[in-house]
Amino acid sequence: MLHGFRGYEAVRLRLGPEPVVLTGPNGAGKTNLLEAISYLSPGRGLRNARLSEILRDGGACTASSRQLSSAASSRQWSVAATVLTPRGEVEIASGFEVDDSATERRRVRVDGQNAGGQAALAEHLAMVWLTPTMDRLFVEGPPARRRFLDRLVFALDPAHAGRTLAFERGRRARARLLAEGRFDDAWLGAIEHDMAERAVAIAAARLDLIARLDGAIAETDGSFPKPAPLANGMIEAWLEACPALETEERYRRHLAATRRRDAETASCDGPHRSDLEVRFAMTGRHAEHCSTGEQKALLIALVLAHARLIERLKGAAPILLLDEVVAHLDEARRRDLIDQLLALNSQVWLTGTEPETFAKLSGVARFFSVRHATVTEEFHRV
Repeated sequence: MLHGFRGYEAVRLRLGPEPVVLTGPNGAGKTNLLEAISYLSPGRGLRNARLSEILRDGGACTASSRQLSSAASSRQWSVAATVLTPRGEVEIASGFEVDDSATERRRVRVDGQNAGGQAALAEHLAMVWLTPTMDRLFVEGPPARRRFLDRLVFALDPAHAGRTLAFERGRRARARLLAEGRFDDAWLGAIEHDMAERAVAIAAARLDLIARLDGAIAETDGSFPKPAPLANGMIEAWLEACPALETEERYRRHLAATRRRDAETASCDGPHRSDLEVRFAMTGRHAEHCSTGEQKALLIALVLAHARLIERLKGAAPILLLDEVVAHLDEARRRDLIDQLLALNSQVWLTGTEPETFAKLSGVARFFSVRHATVTEEFHRV
């Protein structure tokens, strides 16, 4: 169910576990629907947008996996879903409103009750997405790759979101004290102690995810290349060489020793500077040196392996939001992708401009036409 979200006043879709195909011209609103669904997971959605940027002028919007629907207010948007989990049906909802003091707030509800935070969403639903902008993931800067890696971790370890937020709060508090010239060791020592604990937990979760991914990738067959992912960062490197407690102490000493430098640069070292490195497993070639098509194939292979890993460890596959994912794939890889998606016990959302692109899903998927922010089911076979 979806209300006041970008171009949509309201949308409601009733769906089962089958794949969903959204087709229509560019700019019709297909990606907006996927973005709405992405807010049923922690974070800033598949566009990494500010909450207020999503408000629909003069209206309101809400989306879900079985349902997508609406209410009306230019000061709020919402998205809600009834999802089937291994523990039964759960109603989850996420929304945004601007109060009279112009404060922006994201609200999360589970089974009609206010949740303590966004992490509650990940306890019931795992979600992974690919968008056209991510095609350049391997050639752009580390922040996007780091966010991508952390989203993979969130899907298996919901507490990871809280750890990263807590580390960022500590990092900002330390930076403020240093900027004000307050080098009180008691204050800074306490903050740095907490930062070190969070940093090691963050790095450990990333390393654990990558080790598990390696196993899932090794078991994969098909036309997609096998990626070799690596978490590349100072804390990650220390943690692979030393026990966790020794790494925490080493990082605390490092923070204490670099206070003067960090005061001048308004920054510091830590897991917020780590990067995701991916290589072509067969050749060892770095992804950034591969062709655009190879990079996209590596990215798809990572996401498919991750989805299989989630299904194995959590008993339920994630919802996959795949925006224009088949574009630029050759016919063999397109067929292989769809075969692998059908093998997953997952609801998959795919978008494209032409229904014919998804002919292999005819009779299996639900097809919807999107035109001018209006969603209409197509009952004919492709």
